[in-house]
Amino acid sequence: MGTKKTRSLPARLEAVQRRFEHWRRTRKVLSRVPEPLWAAAVKMAGRCGIAHTAKTLRVNYNVLEKRVERQAAAVQSELAENTAPTFLELAPPTRVGCCQCTLELEDASGAKMRVHLHGAEAPDLTALSRSFWDRGR
Repeated sequence: MGTKKTRSLPARLEAVQRRFEHWRRTRKVLSRVPEPLWAAAVKMAGRCGIAHTAKTLRVNYNVLEKRVERQAAAVQSELAENTAPTFLELAPPTRVGCCQCTLELEDASGAKMRVHLHGAEAPDLTALSRSFWDRGR
């Protein structure tokens, strides 16, 4: 009691199948499959799979697979060209104004150090203060 399930085709694949059948009925003997039909077959292979499309459209699996690979390579190449890095010039930050500050350090023995900073460039204050605190040890 084996029942065979018939699988319905997607509407788009069925439409391409009808186009192939029409071409087969009206073609000249030994004529090649027209490029628009191959393009439709490649598109359907992307949606329905290569094996299913090749079987449904009655085209050679290997030929369809090669065309799908070429299409994918062309798309990849086009993407690479369109997303090529471009030069972007970054302008240095502009100085808003001149800043000033004074840093005063004094330890328990009364030793003092005063640092007056004027402008945007700042010395390594961590190293400078560490040398002040560690000078007697």
